[in-house]
Amino acid sequence: MFENLSDRLQGIFQRLRKRGVLREADVKEVMREIRLALLEADVHYKVVKDFVTCVQERAVGAEVVQSLSPAQQVIKIVHEELVKTLGEPGRLELKGAAPYVLMAVGLQGSGKTTTVAKLSRHLKESGHMPLMVAADTYRPAAVTQLEVLGRQLDLPVYSEGVQAAPPDICARGLQETRRRGYDVVVLDTAGRLQIDQEMMAELEAIARRVQPVEILLIADAMTGQEAVNIATGFDQRLKLTGLILTKVDGDARGGAAISMRAVTGVPIKFLGVGEKTDALEVFHPDRMARRILGMGDVLAFIERAEAAFDQEQSRKLEAKIRQAEFDLEDFLDQMRQLRRMGSVNQFLEMLPSGMRSKMGGNVSDDEAERQLRRVEAIVLSMTLEERRNPRILNGSRKRRIARGSGTTVQEVNTLLNQFRQMQRMMKQLGRQASRGRGLMGLFG
Repeated sequence: MFENLSDRLQGIFQRLRKRGVLREADVKEVMREIRLALLEADVHYKVVKDFVTCVQERAVGAEVVQSLSPAQQVIKIVHEELVKTLGEPGRLELKGAAPYVLMAVGLQGSGKTTTVAKLSRHLKESGHMPLMVAADTYRPAAVTQLEVLGRQLDLPVYSEGVQAAPPDICARGLQETRRRGYDVVVLDTAGRLQIDQEMMAELEAIARRVQPVEILLIADAMTGQEAVNIATGFDQRLKLTGLILTKVDGDARGGAAISMRAVTGVPIKFLGVGEKTDALEVFHPDRMARRILGMGDVLAFIERAEAAFDQEQSRKLEAKIRQAEFDLEDFLDQMRQLRRMGSVNQFLEMLPSGMRSKMGGNVSDDEAERQLRRVEAIVLSMTLEERRNPRILNGSRKRRIARGSGTTVQEVNTLLNQFRQMQRMMKQLGRQASRGRGLMGLFG
């Protein structure tokens, strides 16, 4: 989402690094460029004004002038002020007597129903027992959609179809939660194409009936500047407790994410980073700031890898690496686990910009998926013996593998070359690990 803004800021900082000494005029010039970059990214103009003023006041002060590396010090100030603008990390407030009522609100098309399912899955994985309530009786198939998602996630859904009044559905859903012993109820309320008095009156009636501990606005990050106005409108009537930004994996300019917290004062609690039900991330302002500035988010990368990779398989792989026995079966297995982390560009975005450029930059997810499928087809066209000992692959075997996988001998050779490079790297890792450093220690 922040690709264009990140590229602009990196270009500004790259020119800044070439200057050994920073004068006040240099800082002002940089601030003008940062102001333009933020405005082009659809950041609210008041937020931009306050942000640039704070950075400039600090950047022309003693902490930069007396620094051994003025450019790095300016980047550090920009990072700190960006974290401050994004606000403190918001967490769900599940305190007091259960069941806790979480009320999801938002406009149609913001991904509200899917986000309710994602949030319920997150709660379940955190040790809670959530029940989802289908109270969106206006959008066609909304109730059915939530019921389908509930079956997919093995989560209970309370619904009464589309005839009953939403406040009554929510009240009876809360009674059902108590009766069945669940500790959290998540309400999927109705949205409209735009904010109107009827919708707000209905949401206020629901809030009075069930007394939610959290009223969460599901906001589409793709709506840009308008998302700030939507958040302000909902907050004035309902007193929001948190924001969940959806479609953060899209090509939005990113300004909504930076602006909404600063303008409304409502904390961002989660980010929707994909369409799948596991694509919900806890919001960390410091990590978001690092990604905006092109520093990457290695912690998020590790967390997603830990969730996607099978721990037992990882232990077996580590043993193989230590003994220099990494083969094409392991290669195929690791590739499949990597695909479970999400799209290629999603996890490339988490890496620092320098590392991304060395890996060839972004490719389309469709093209990356096609390449991975070709690799999988080639490996699966090999016999078990060939996967375990690729050295036996002669010309005739390669031709047979190419025919079986619908590829060419050249593509088979390219894959084998890539595998041999990875195998050499794995041997090096194994030698390092055997000296007592441990595999993870290699990555600092």
